[in-house]
Amino acid sequence: MKTLKLASCMAENSEALCRAVAAVLECELGIPAEYLSGIPWQERERLFDAGEIQILWLCGLPYVDKADLAGQELELLAVPVPLGARYHRRPIYFSDLVVRRDSPFQSFIDLRGASFAYNEPRSHSGFNVVRAYLAELGQQRGYFGRVVESGAHAKSIAMIQSGAIDCAAIDSTVREWLTAQREDLAAQLRVVETIGPSPMPPWVVSRNLTVALRRQIRRVLLELHLTASGQAALAQARFERFVFAEDLDYNPIRRMARNAETVLLA
Repeated sequence: MKTLKLASCMAENSEALCRAVAAVLECELGIPAEYLSGIPWQERERLFDAGEIQILWLCGLPYVDKADLAGQELELLAVPVPLGARYHRRPIYFSDLVVRRDSPFQSFIDLRGASFAYNEPRSHSGFNVVRAYLAELGQQRGYFGRVVESGAHAKSIAMIQSGAIDCAAIDSTVREWLTAQREDLAAQLRVVETIGPSPMPPWVVSRNLTVALRRQIRRVLLELHLTASGQAALAQARFERFVFAEDLDYNPIRRMARNAETVLLA
């Protein structure tokens, strides 16, 4: 193999960790490794599907879609464990329903008729989990007054700040990372509801790689926290370590996806 390529379809907090993992893989495996950025996440996913990228960090919803396709050539590598007491050292996360701190909304019930932004329609945390939650409440359509696609969690937050929309569902690990980067956000935003937990977005690898190489890559991820540089890279992204994952761990996302199928947000 000329170069081992990896990419992320996650939010911007994934960038530094992915670059660090690429550097460690190159050092540990003796294979040139490259983190691909600067292209739309949709293109990164397409390149993985085409076999031109070998390692991908992607949302749990696209993962189950791919894993359930006959003949799909991907395998779970590992999954990160977020830092923070709310995660109980488990590979889980939440979707936080966020509003402006000075808004009148105090609970999810108050959001009926409000304007809602989602990052993109294949997102579990920002879109599908809200539809599944509404299904549990028996709300099939018309809950929000207006629904818009922002393109990213950070853009949804910016729209809340500006008053362009009332609320959004934000991946809790992304919200906490952004808040740590920008202290002003904590004073401007408020969480009115938390949905979850959900299984963390996984790292996957192409089965086009040999079994031996896939095992080596998994070992590098699972042992990343054992070195000072690995700990630093993980901590910068607000993760503790990587742990082993199994396909059945993502059955809750499959269940929520089925429940969400008939729900329209507006």
